[in-house]
Amino acid sequence: MKIMNNRGRELFVFSGSAHPKLAKDIAQSLGVKLGNVKIEHFPDGEIFVQYLQNIRGGDVFIIQPTCYPPNETIMELLIMLDAAKRASASRITAVIPYYGYARQDRKDKPRVPISAKLVADILTTAGAGRILTMDLHAQQIMGFFNIPVDHLYAAPVLFPYLRKILGDNCVVVAPDSGSVKMAHAYSSALNGGLAVISKRRTDANSVESSHLVGDVKGRTCLMIDDLSSTAGTLIAGEGLLKKEGAKKVVAAISHCLLSESGIERLNESGIEELVTTDSVPQSHYTTEKIKIFSIAPLLAEAIRRTHAGGSLSSLFNTSFK
Repeated sequence: MKIMNNRGRELFVFSGSAHPKLAKDIAQSLGVKLGNVKIEHFPDGEIFVQYLQNIRGGDVFIIQPTCYPPNETIMELLIMLDAAKRASASRITAVIPYYGYARQDRKDKPRVPISAKLVADILTTAGAGRILTMDLHAQQIMGFFNIPVDHLYAAPVLFPYLRKILGDNCVVVAPDSGSVKMAHAYSSALNGGLAVISKRRTDANSVESSHLVGDVKGRTCLMIDDLSSTAGTLIAGEGLLKKEGAKKVVAAISHCLLSESGIERLNESGIEELVTTDSVPQSHYTTEKIKIFSIAPLLAEAIRRTHAGGSLSSLFNTSFK
């Protein structure tokens, strides 16, 4: 079934190779078929893209989280954007559920890059006319773009389940200063307390949680963060919370980037459950501690409204009132 907006532009949804299952689920929620695109590699590793259908004048959405391996997935997205631009698409939206390089969003040491800004620049140059993303590591990254950015939140997807498992006597915990705003939104929605942990990173893979502000004794704690790749921050936080008398510790993150070693550390920790989304494909290393909820209906609704020229404001809701 073709979906046309009020300007007569046809909706096209294409998937990169980073997360085809999510793209398929989004297309199913929209009631359309995924577009036909060929993505191949030359023997030397170069990426080749060809759209196998006419997209001239169309409203094109390209779904590609820039997850592992980030350099490969970003380059593939850039080439897909350029191919769509040269195929005369009317508008091209890059749907990036997980925005890679977002942790490099400021110059905090001498002679280092601001890679999040660099990625924003090259996405725009390649042909993106709009960005649809979710739970950026830092919201100021939206300002790195000179094109519209729609920034969704995983909270509406995770919240119903969290309310069910946490009960009334919960405390939402920010495992570091960067998560305070997100933790505050969750605590308000859950009618729970709020606590903050002071974190110090010792190296790229290790952290120390040293101080806790807030009362957690005898209460269920929910640690909130945007992403985790080693589970170091969450595990260090869980240790401090248990030391301060927390009854139970659950974690919720938007983007689960855990490797095999990260999952092993999670299994060995006192974190009872990790609630997350399918913004990135989950590795074949599984654990019963991880509970995954799909963001496909949320992204599909955002795409539907963007195509129709409607408002996305209600999709940004994190108050759950």
